[in-house]
Amino acid sequence: MPELTRLLTYDEEMRTALGFRAHSGWAAMVAAAGTMDAPRVLERRRVVIADPEIPGSRQPYHAAAGLPFPEAESAVREAIESSRGLALEAMSATVEALRALGHEVDGCGVLLGSGRSLPGLERILAAHPLIHTAEGEMFRNVLVWAAQECHLPVTGVREKELDAASLERIGSLGKLIGPPWTQDQKYATVAALMALAKGRRRTARR
Repeated sequence: MPELTRLLTYDEEMRTALGFRAHSGWAAMVAAAGTMDAPRVLERRRVVIADPEIPGSRQPYHAAAGLPFPEAESAVREAIESSRGLALEAMSATVEALRALGHEVDGCGVLLGSGRSLPGLERILAAHPLIHTAEGEMFRNVLVWAAQECHLPVTGVREKELDAASLERIGSLGKLIGPPWTQDQKYATVAALMALAKGRRRTARR
């Protein structure tokens, strides 16, 4: 995308952030550079964050709901630990690959849900709507945890607060870079660029 990258300074071109939009057991990941007005997508792919060899790992709260509570607690804990490991492995490899190409990874943007406060596990497992909410929060929290382990500043971005104008600008990128360019990639790109902008402000204050 030379018509976009010419608008960036060398320093801006090298600075990168990751953006994630989580689903049950996987997340859309985008690595982006530049600004909202002059974006550059460096990588986009699907990241698996649920081990298919662990039964119920994609919907661990659903799987735990029919178990005696001590077993349910153990099953959810195992799913969280496994998902953390997968997220950290994928994120670390991506950061390492980008840095090998000369890109400094400045931060990570993660799309968040409504932010609804959740009760303890026992109450969650007793209410089906809370089970759905808890699973969404679990996979988003797994990504936040992995980013922190990679020493990346995390910017949480609530989906309902995404700027329509920014989404429209990012949406037009699909014509230049081709598929896949679904809502997942668009939202993850906006989150990455918001994290990148926050990193620039942080640097400017030093």
